[in-house]
Amino acid sequence: MPRYVKNEKGYEKSFKADWKAVKNGLKKVRAEAGEPKKVPTSIALDPRFVDELKKEATSRGIPYQILMRMFIIEGFQRMKKAG
Repeated sequence: MPRYVKNEKGYEKSFKADWKAVKNGLKKVRAEAGEPKKVPTSIALDPRFVDELKKEATSRGIPYQILMRMFIIEGFQRMKKAG
């Protein structure tokens, strides 16, 4: 099972950091690695589905947007493999 920071003891303790510098540093590293930027998209979904998706994401300890992205990527890969 993957480990997430939120699940670690002491996560609730706050600490100070220059979050803008952290974000800029991550952007720089990703750009240097040749990682493409993500493109924001919009999709209309049934609110009941979104609620279920959020519950599932919460049970897995990840944000629901990441869970949606995982489903889309995995489904697309299976579709390509099936031909």
